[in-house]
Amino acid sequence: MKVRVDAAACVGHGRCYELAPGVFGEDERGHCRVLLPDVPPEQQKPARAAEANCPERAIQIEA
Repeated sequence: MKVRVDAAACVGHGRCYELAPGVFGEDERGHCRVLLPDVPPEQQKPARAAEANCPERAIQIEA
């Protein structure tokens, strides 16, 4: 699966990199950045949890 973040929508709550630190990180402003655009199987469950918990719905996952 692939993951991307709408940088314009992200305001830096940090839930994504707390829930899926192997997939997401933070930039210098605390906003989400994608570390693994092609998510391996062992990281898919945390990536989906991050998507579900993003208040701005800034994370998009494609199967």
